[in-house]
Amino acid sequence: MAQLFFRYGAMNSGKTIEILKVAHNYEEQNKPVVIYTSGIDNRDQVGVISSRIGLKRKAKPIFAETNIYEDVMQIEPKPYCVLIDESQFLQKEHIFQLAKIVDELKIPVIAYGLKNDFRNELFEGSKYLLLYADKIEEMKTICWFCAKKATMVLRVDNEGKPVYAGEQILIGGNDNYYPVCRRCHAHPPIE
Repeated sequence: MAQLFFRYGAMNSGKTIEILKVAHNYEEQNKPVVIYTSGIDNRDQVGVISSRIGLKRKAKPIFAETNIYEDVMQIEPKPYCVLIDESQFLQKEHIFQLAKIVDELKIPVIAYGLKNDFRNELFEGSKYLLLYADKIEEMKTICWFCAKKATMVLRVDNEGKPVYAGEQILIGGNDNYYPVCRRCHAHPPIE
């Protein structure tokens, strides 16, 4: 039975590596998959997912006007699974399209992303995945500053100072964000 999965975690929790692993496992059995990622994520280049350990793979970019359901309908042969990277950047309509892929096409969808932003607010895509996903799974990692589980993301400026206000989306990696626990988010040990 196909289901909509939301696998979330803080930065550095291995979300992209997990997508690459899942895709490999399907494809090793000659079961094609399709991988999507947010069109606004241009850290490497648009339409490429890349892990911090150096593995990369092309993916279909999702933009505001993208209809994921219609796109999957056009794919032949039908994929055995739809994988989504950076799902936090999706819009409400995209999440409804993912649910429709599961419910009408009977194809499992696994969406990976952050749950909350640097202000500890939900992203739109994450909010609707939390509401509509059949299964929600946390991917764990440790705090950048201590040994506790990281549940939040700390944004830092160019001088390494914490930032708690501003635009929700600033594409970046370890130079802009740290995975942190609740305590270190409120009181980061940064000089």
